[in-house]
Amino acid sequence: MADLLTAAQAATRLGVSRQTLYAYVSRGLLRAQPDGNTRESRYLAAEVDRLALTRIRGRRPKDIAKATLDWGLPVLESAITLIQDGHLYYRGRDAVDLAARASVEEVAGLLWRVAPEEAFGGPLPVPAQAFAVAQAAFHGRRAEEALLPLLALASEDADTAAWQRAPGRLAQGAAALVRLLTACLLGTAPAATPIHKQCAKAWKLDKDGADLVRMALVLCADHELNASNFTARCVASTDASLRAAVIGGLAALGGPRHGGLTARVEALWDEVGADGETAARLRQRLARGEDIPGYGHPLYPAGDPRAAALLGRVLPLRPTWAVVQAQTQRLVGQPPVIDTALVALRRHLGLPMGTAFGLFALGRSLGWIAHALEQRADAQLIRPRALYTGPRPGLVERPRGD
Repeated sequence: MADLLTAAQAATRLGVSRQTLYAYVSRGLLRAQPDGNTRESRYLAAEVDRLALTRIRGRRPKDIAKATLDWGLPVLESAITLIQDGHLYYRGRDAVDLAARASVEEVAGLLWRVAPEEAFGGPLPVPAQAFAVAQAAFHGRRAEEALLPLLALASEDADTAAWQRAPGRLAQGAAALVRLLTACLLGTAPAATPIHKQCAKAWKLDKDGADLVRMALVLCADHELNASNFTARCVASTDASLRAAVIGGLAALGGPRHGGLTARVEALWDEVGADGETAARLRQRLARGEDIPGYGHPLYPAGDPRAAALLGRVLPLRPTWAVVQAQTQRLVGQPPVIDTALVALRRHLGLPMGTAFGLFALGRSLGWIAHALEQRADAQLIRPRALYTGPRPGLVERPRGD
């Protein structure tokens, strides 16, 4: 099924108003598709992108930059992840299919183009001495607060530095980073057991719980050129270490418009509850002009397949939550995204607060490393130019003396 966009999404992608969008339709530049569920028309994403490309040719650099960087046309070549027709693919393989059976280590091997046993078969990383002290200091703190400083203290650059060229050695260094991040999340020492089993042991989960964690980590492994992946690539393009790229990605992930959205979804669940008054509370929130976080993704007009896969496992076991999700989706007119599914998973398994973000970060570390490796192989510095909008030289009024 082809990706379909709402009028608002199509207008945003084109960088025009809705009125201009409708004018394009009337002039035959774009076709409107009827939607059987609503009165609003839909637009083929591929046609919108073609029109955007046509419009962008010959335009000023200022306009090109804006259209490219804001959910626009691709800005970098990558062979890692494809988002197409409502599906997510890791190197040509459907991510949802992989999540049904693949381990975190197998997906890491796929993304990094290395045998999993070569990467994760190396010696366990030895955290820096300050790590144990920091773990004690951050004990009980949410993952949003603790992961970045803990990983920075636990890891070192040498194993993944730019001069580390031996593929096997570099793969082991990458695996060590993932194991260290796992230890940071769980409050444990690095271990050789599969990542999802380490999580299950630390959180006292049964077999089904462990499998849900594995599934979530695989679904979060990569997502094309989102903000944190792009940050990791920018860092890697300077010939910084893979460790530096992962720390950069982790820093970018924490914002409330990226992985930090999970904290907003948690707050929403606390506010609206899961009872007979939930729909009324949601309407009150919308009436106040507040949004409903965790619903609607520009790249998945028909629904985020990652969220659908996770919620498909959780909601049948939580019928009350299923009713709330259906009510919310009817109100906002958009399906849930991965952040909502991670919050549902955390609550279903009774994991510590902040674990939704922690799972997102741990899974996405595989993608940060993959993008850093790909960018390093490209050997090109990411260095866009800024369009200066300040006062011109010579026109600045000098302050008058007393």
